[in-house]
Amino acid sequence: MAETEPSLLEFTLPNDTGVCLLECTTAFSGLTDKEKLYSHYISQAAFTGGLIVLIQTSPESPGVYLLLQKVFRSQPISELEKIALDNGVSAEEFQSLLTYAAGFYANMGNYKSFGDSKFIPKLSQEKFELVVMQSAASKSDPKGIRSLWDRVSERLYSLDSRHKELGLGENGTTTYFSENCDKRDAEIAQEFLNKMNISAYNTRLFKTIEKSSNLPVYEIRLASSNNSADGDIPGYNSDKILGEHAFSPTDTAGPIKFNITRGDYSPLLKIVCENLEMAKMYTANDNESRMLDEYITSFTSGSLPAHKNGSRFWIKNKSPIVETYIGFIESYRDPYGVRGEFEGFVAVVNKEMSMKFTLLVENAEHLLAHLPWPTEYEKDTFLRPDFTSLDVLSFGGSGIPAGINIPNYDDIRQNEGFKNVSLGNVLTAGYKDSKVTFLSDTDKDLFIKLKLPAFEVQVGLHELLGHGSGKLFIKEKDGTFNFDIEVVKHTETCEKISKWYESGETWDSKFSTVAASYEECRAECVGLYLCLSTDVLKYVDYCINNIILPRYQVKQYHKAC
Repeated sequence: MAETEPSLLEFTLPNDTGVCLLECTTAFSGLTDKEKLYSHYISQAAFTGGLIVLIQTSPESPGVYLLLQKVFRSQPISELEKIALDNGVSAEEFQSLLTYAAGFYANMGNYKSFGDSKFIPKLSQEKFELVVMQSAASKSDPKGIRSLWDRVSERLYSLDSRHKELGLGENGTTTYFSENCDKRDAEIAQEFLNKMNISAYNTRLFKTIEKSSNLPVYEIRLASSNNSADGDIPGYNSDKILGEHAFSPTDTAGPIKFNITRGDYSPLLKIVCENLEMAKMYTANDNESRMLDEYITSFTSGSLPAHKNGSRFWIKNKSPIVETYIGFIESYRDPYGVRGEFEGFVAVVNKEMSMKFTLLVENAEHLLAHLPWPTEYEKDTFLRPDFTSLDVLSFGGSGIPAGINIPNYDDIRQNEGFKNVSLGNVLTAGYKDSKVTFLSDTDKDLFIKLKLPAFEVQVGLHELLGHGSGKLFIKEKDGTFNFDIEVVKHTETCEKISKWYESGETWDSKFSTVAASYEECRAECVGLYLCLSTDVLKYVDYCINNIILPRYQVKQYHKAC
């Protein structure tokens, strides 16, 4: 397949796809030996945990990863290329193989981390097989490499309707659920988890059918290094979380069996915890030590409450030299939107850029007042976060974002605080050399000059005031509300608020499939709305050639309210 069929173009990566290198030498060199060792062991934990993403992406991803590792580790690329060319593979086809491998490693699987669509190699299955079977890896272990190729090759190239994108049931591929699960199964499981007050972030769902009753039996599998069926899980109120439970879902006749187990990803999480234990020897303060203790408890036992406690210590650890976060964090790739993908990073603070973001934090309340909704729609007190620009040293996961607002536990973000980070060297690496089209030479020069600083402003506003703004209207367990139900009005109808979150609910649990996307769109809208504000530009010290940018006006809250 020297030339890819037009119908397949959307499922391949172009050979001119760029590879961005993160510059972190300066950042790492500026650390003390103690800080370097702390960074090293957290990085090892992050990269090992990042392998979990392969298991979370598709059934074939772990095998494809193992195949690529064996082939590329067995000999230099130049030798492998010579073997390929000598056996009838063209230079373009070999480049397609390298491009596919780079894309696979970048996404930690064969589905795009941004977009969820599958990508396949831009060379034929026969040519790919030829390179694999002629490699030094195959020469040293022919049976093993043949067995591995046979296990993954069909799914690696498959573009059956169910394999083209991530999705639930007949709508796509997922490994967060067993293949026989559909949306109704996800709903039943979420109803059960809500009743048990268990977060789905570190779980997967597997369904079997009981022969005697022909009813489903659901296994809720917790991520943990401990795979024992006995023992308590710290932080959960129920006397017994592990084991069998009978549950009668809404609109379902009779009870359904649930079995809560743990030990998912056990071998990998064991190594993660070992590295976190080593990192504890080099922490900078008590908050970091207690944070790691809680993370280890979480990854060992399967306790999500322990990870939340670790996040609390993380928030308290203000302006560390080495910043890190690790766990089952973003729920973007779960088709139901409530299960977290593993992610871990280590980064060093960029002091100069962080000073500019600090000005945004210090003036956040003033900037929030510019948003087109009333003050009652904001938190009673804005919890000023730690907002820093970081140079990434290591990132284990399916793709590196430009900025992060965490933790994703909304009860903590609403009441205790959060952190914003802008990943400075990601911005620099990913946006400095992109192609520019459809612009005149004059506009092109201006665009190239301003796109990076402008994007830094956008990322800062997206993370700080996009994710950091807004208030969930909640009815507490005692029947009280966290807003004045007699005064606060709906911004469109001007009627009293008639719907709210019940205690313990968040947008993830309430809206599942659309929650993460909607939250990102909300944050992006806030960033775009404010990024042309002259106040914002003043705070981050960007003067764009004395041009006063017009601020697009958005219809303000209706005065009649």
